[in-house]
Amino acid sequence: MGTVADTIVQTLVANGVQRVYGLPGDSLNAFTEAIRTEDRMEWVGVRHEETAAFAAGAEAEMTGELAVCAGSCGPGNLHLINGLFDANRSRVPVLAIAAHIPTVEIGTNYFQETHPQELFRECSVYVEYVADAAQMPRLLEIAMRAAIEQRGVAVLVIPGDVASATIEDDRHTIIRRTQSATVPLPVQLLEAADVLNRAKKVTILGGAGTAGAHAEVLAAAERLGAPVVHAMRGKEHLEYDNPYDVGMTGLLGFASGYRAMSDADAVLLLGTDFPYPQFYPDDARFVQIDIRGSQIGRRHPIDVALQGGVRETLVALMPHLEQKQDRHLKDAQKHYGKTREKLDDLAAPARKGQAVHPQYLARRIDALAADDAVFIPDVGSPVVYASRYLTMNGKRRMLGSFSHGSMANAVPQAIGVLGQDRARQTVTLSGDGGLAMLLGDLLTLTQNRLPAKIVVFNNSSLNFVDLEMKAAGFVPFATDLENPSFAAVAEAMGIKGIRVEDSAGVDAALTEAFAHDGPTLVDVVCDPQELTIPPAIAFEQAKGFALYAIRTVLSGRGDELLDLARTNWRQLF
Repeated sequence: MGTVADTIVQTLVANGVQRVYGLPGDSLNAFTEAIRTEDRMEWVGVRHEETAAFAAGAEAEMTGELAVCAGSCGPGNLHLINGLFDANRSRVPVLAIAAHIPTVEIGTNYFQETHPQELFRECSVYVEYVADAAQMPRLLEIAMRAAIEQRGVAVLVIPGDVASATIEDDRHTIIRRTQSATVPLPVQLLEAADVLNRAKKVTILGGAGTAGAHAEVLAAAERLGAPVVHAMRGKEHLEYDNPYDVGMTGLLGFASGYRAMSDADAVLLLGTDFPYPQFYPDDARFVQIDIRGSQIGRRHPIDVALQGGVRETLVALMPHLEQKQDRHLKDAQKHYGKTREKLDDLAAPARKGQAVHPQYLARRIDALAADDAVFIPDVGSPVVYASRYLTMNGKRRMLGSFSHGSMANAVPQAIGVLGQDRARQTVTLSGDGGLAMLLGDLLTLTQNRLPAKIVVFNNSSLNFVDLEMKAAGFVPFATDLENPSFAAVAEAMGIKGIRVEDSAGVDAALTEAFAHDGPTLVDVVCDPQELTIPPAIAFEQAKGFALYAIRTVLSGRGDELLDLARTNWRQLF
């Protein structure tokens, strides 16, 4: 008979799990010892447990399979929470082992005592406390099944003494996701078809739920004469080889996607949880397809709700759809061409001696990266430039904290991508604020020999927060960052560091970084005054910028207005 920890590790191995991300601690000793003595399991040590959870989530998103992270009792597993929130909101299967204080001390306010089963309840689909070895391996099997079937986070809270206890039932059950197809009833399909057939202008908005349904979405777009707008998580699934694609809408998007939505009198929502109600047209009718019925109608009232997989539901719906003229589509495509041209004009090198335009940096990353690269932008302005300048081709992937919106996601998620495939080129578009937040985990790249390519958009500010303050009419406060040379910091950590201070050096630096066989950091000095202008400027935002300008002058910082105007003149005229 082995221990509870032995059974956990052996069951994970039997189910194809090859690594666990975490940071050791005494309450995890039995678990890490079981990993140490199992050649088929790798321990990927990180410098912060938040990184472990982000890494596990990224591995699960890349593979679609269960990934695992672990944290020691109290503060150790407490650090997991942000990455677990991200994984759960991204709907990827992750199992977290949260070690606990000794069983006999629970409830005494013991050293490092917390209540993990309460802590993790909001960011999981299953969380349970293992009080006795006899509960295992059944609770492990339930947790794994919950994570895999519900595509979310499952947490097992295990005191160190329970993990060390011997177990009588040492079975190793194989948990595989069930395979099924969900299609709405015919009467509902006819209701949806009636709405779409009656409409003169249909627009499709697709999200992450369109994965694997590229051909079906294009067929529906052709039949309906519909432009296809994609949400951020739908970009990698819908943008490539798609003549109907007209870009994104929302805060990250641009004018053509916004226009295609606002002009529609019917909108077909496909596997998307696009969160901003102000970007949905008020007068259109809506048909929504989602595999999770509870998600339907959360963002906008729906006329016809179809619970089902996007691919199989579109296949069933197509025979009922009438062929439409493509006038709305052509108008949207023409607008997209003009919008794309304007965006590409912004992606130009700056004058000699001036800081790099971030649009240019993103465009050159796109041009020089591998055809199957994985891109991971940090939350903030890097996400905007990724959405507008990185192109998908069906082989590239794009990961990020697109639902949870956490800073510091890029490097930790790169660790998870490379943990399961060290040969896959993985490029982060890191903000200087995000990089600094979990800076210590650059050492994880070195220690685990993970060849991440980290490109830092170094504008010495919390740039997106700065923009939000300006749009609200406030003089930016507490957003300036005093940064070191991140290239020098990287070199000190055993990572190849390259510093770029003008546009002329961008291509050479990226080429060198992408060719290097180890981790590389390219620290690019970017213009802090560059505005990431949304596709539609609300009156409140325009009023806010006017107030910001007045307050800036009155505060004696009028020179910032001149810098702002000088930098963004090309965007406005």
